[in-house]
Amino acid sequence: MYNTNKQQFMNNTDSPEIFAAKLALFGAALSTLGDGISTIAAGIALQELENSNQQDSQQQLTDELDKMQKQIDQLNNQIKKMGNSKW
Repeated sequence: MYNTNKQQFMNNTDSPEIFAAKLALFGAALSTLGDGISTIAAGIALQELENSNQQDSQQQLTDELDKMQKQIDQLNNQIKKMGNSKW
């Protein structure tokens, strides 16, 4: 198989200009494929960043709610203490 390909290459009757144009087309196709892969990778990276930011925001919200609940509990305890004390 290698010899057949080599013979076809050696017996190629294309002019240098046609051969150069074929190489340019092949190079452009490879470049386009590479750009497509880069675009997909950038999209995946963007999704991961968005997911990470969303998780961080949810964690911050949960932390804030926990703090608020603790403050409410403390205020309830103080109110109970004030109700039990005699004036």
